[in-house]
Amino acid sequence: DVQLQAFGGGLVQAGGSLRLSCVASGFTFDDYNINWFRRTPGKEREGVSCISSSDGSTYYADSVKGRFTMSSDNAKNTVYLQMNSLKPDDTAVYYCGVGEGILLPDAMDYWGKGTLVTVSS
Repeated sequence: DVQLQAFGGGLVQAGGSLRLSCVASGFTFDDYNINWFRRTPGKEREGVSCISSSDGSTYYADSVKGRFTMSSDNAKNTVYLQMNSLKPDDTAVYYCGVGEGILLPDAMDYWGKGTLVTVSS
């Protein structure tokens, strides 16, 4: 079975940093694009970042470019999202998802449980 679990959320002041981890099991990273999404109440799930299975390229939403960095450790079946210069607008539940799509929630095959990030002003 494919399983995904996100870790690392918490409360941080604006301007601070957090690193999220998503641990995967039941598949190899080469099989899927691995994405981070986030959701706030009343809004659609938003694609944040992605690592492509084909060549390891990374993609980011415009709202996080230059502040967030996604990386992977294939030996640990883990992807990371380093979030710097956090803003209150980054407050959300963050999820990892895997599938063929890039930053597209409807193109995900599997979802992990989320982790809450709260950025105080």
